[in-house]
Amino acid sequence: MIEMNKKMVVRAIAVLLLTTCSRVYPQLSSMSASKLEGQTQVDWPVYGGQAAGDHYSTLSQINRKNVHDLQVAWKFDGQEEGGLETSPIIVGRVLYAYTATQKVIALDAASGKLIWKFDSGIRGTQPVRGVSYWTDGKESRIFAGVMNYLYALDAKTGKPVPSFGEGGRVDLRKGLGGDYQTRSIALTTPGIIYKDLIIVGGRNPETHPAPPGDIRAFDVRTGNLRWKFHTIPHPGEFGYDTWPKDAWQTAGAANNWAGMALDSKRGIVYVPTGSPVFDFYGADRIGDDLFADTLLALDAETGRRIWHFQGVHHDIWDRDFPSPPALVSVRRNGKQVDAVAQTTKQGFLFLFDRSTGKPLFPIEERKYPASEVPGEVTSPTQPVPTLPEPFTRQRLTEEILTTRTPQAHDWAVKEFKTFRSGGQFIPTGLDKETVVFPCFLGGAEWGGPAVDPLRGVIFINANEAACVIALTENKPGGSIGERTYQNQCSVCHGDNRTGSPPTFPSLVNIGKRQSQLQIETTILQGKGRMPSFPNLAGEHLHSLTNFLTDVAISDPDHDALYSSASDGAPMKYRITGSRDFLDPDGYPAVAPPWGTLSAIDLNTGKYLWKIPFGEYPKLVAKGMTNTGSENYGGPILTAGGLLFIGATVYDNKFRAIDSNTGHLLWETVLPFAAVATPATYMIDGKQYVVIASGGGKDPKSPSGSVYVAFTLP
Repeated sequence: MIEMNKKMVVRAIAVLLLTTCSRVYPQLSSMSASKLEGQTQVDWPVYGGQAAGDHYSTLSQINRKNVHDLQVAWKFDGQEEGGLETSPIIVGRVLYAYTATQKVIALDAASGKLIWKFDSGIRGTQPVRGVSYWTDGKESRIFAGVMNYLYALDAKTGKPVPSFGEGGRVDLRKGLGGDYQTRSIALTTPGIIYKDLIIVGGRNPETHPAPPGDIRAFDVRTGNLRWKFHTIPHPGEFGYDTWPKDAWQTAGAANNWAGMALDSKRGIVYVPTGSPVFDFYGADRIGDDLFADTLLALDAETGRRIWHFQGVHHDIWDRDFPSPPALVSVRRNGKQVDAVAQTTKQGFLFLFDRSTGKPLFPIEERKYPASEVPGEVTSPTQPVPTLPEPFTRQRLTEEILTTRTPQAHDWAVKEFKTFRSGGQFIPTGLDKETVVFPCFLGGAEWGGPAVDPLRGVIFINANEAACVIALTENKPGGSIGERTYQNQCSVCHGDNRTGSPPTFPSLVNIGKRQSQLQIETTILQGKGRMPSFPNLAGEHLHSLTNFLTDVAISDPDHDALYSSASDGAPMKYRITGSRDFLDPDGYPAVAPPWGTLSAIDLNTGKYLWKIPFGEYPKLVAKGMTNTGSENYGGPILTAGGLLFIGATVYDNKFRAIDSNTGHLLWETVLPFAAVATPATYMIDGKQYVVIASGGGKDPKSPSGSVYVAFTLP
């Protein structure tokens, strides 16, 4: 009895010390699980669990044997519509997260009771995926993005810290060149904390004009800028010659919207970037365009480039790196090597030595056809890893078209014969639609992977639907509103405004559904996947709204106005709109699986298992199961051998999967789809798993703002 009490005391002290350390020194949360072996990670203090981005917890109270007993511990309903993509963080006994309209909340993590709520007065219209936590042991702060502002909040009260920035916030539009009030940027993914710095990127528009995607580090106490890395190099900087002369003054994006990972021991922050504008046509940026579509390894203290890898040269396919990389250790030649793993939209997985950037699986520069579009100069080669095999199919052929019904198959075959389909990196053609497979919203998505740091295994959920795009020539004529629509809106909503529901809604007859004020507000502030367009003002904004609502106006000076920067840099070509390749009933026109979940051994590059992930309830009712479905938000992994994941858009399910086999062990139906990454933590000796349930991806289904936590009886 005495011996047992001693063990309990030792265990309690260990938990207390680890909890204190994670609060006072949050950078310790990036330690690998092998170093934490025998200890218990009770908090979830960083987006993704640890700064390493591995989505891993050493907790094992909930495990393969008892997960079927999980029950709801508490719910918190923010009583808002709009959807959630947030992964909460948990520090001590407090959970920090967002509501659907970007109010920041602190909840008692054991009961779900509201401790405080911060309302900035700004109605958030962009996705937000989490907050950041910092402490020096004396004071603690929550850093939260609300649209273009980075707020520093007192962790105890939720009130802005007046000494930070301007009255508690930094306006991220400032310092990016030009008139900051016309700049569009939103902090959708939380910044990474390193010592007394918060390092951030931002979401930028994907059409001209867009600000550059500078990576910036701010002082956590004052909000002062400490360093900046130009992802579009300035004169004299490395990579400047991969762009046209002085492109840094007019080019935009190449931004980090997906988040970052940190190796605090080495002081390296790993920053994946997106494509430059315009996404699908690059005659104004001939060259490889460093550091777009690049995994950057930067000195976290200074912003100095240590190494880089560009995943797509001269991107005209919108192949952004879609998620933070994950840090993991793997075996090479009998030794452990610290590595960084990066997933991609095209279904590739890249693995590098964390210190040097040396590929741990061979990467080949393969040749691809040149563009036939006048003025466009594509890269003659693109990098392709030889291992692992891609986690999505790479080329759409007639043999893998849908067979869901004979009618759907016949329709798909007829449509497919009108497309160009050549696999990855086939340049988009003029007028005739080109297949992009997997589409821009897959394979891997922003939720990111989970890794088992003890075994070197990575778990990736992916989308596997196709879409099509085509380029067409911009010709003189038309109103200001029509020109503005073609250059800013048609990329998503199409030339004819029909969109590609559910991803891009139709704008046909929008004037009958919304007032002119509502339409203009959405244009200026953005909504969901749509970024804000503050550059559209005055006559451009009114003319665009008139065009959308079919109000006839006279624009005698349209050519002069069209040439102004307000409506975007005129281009020789534009896309007629991207559309999902869906059958007449709204299901993917390719054969299943439409969503997958894979386990890959990073030591060998071999697959351990792969399963269809997600389902359509209406198809299940007809006996069609295991189709997989569209999914957003990533998995987490626990030492209990469980992979917890929501993510599926249409079935509203939250699942626990055996990480060794891929077998489903437990599932429950949530109030709304959980398009978010869960979190797990322990309080008073009890393990919890929590996930945001908000929907928002399927316009045919309601959305909300609910957090649901589960625990054992």
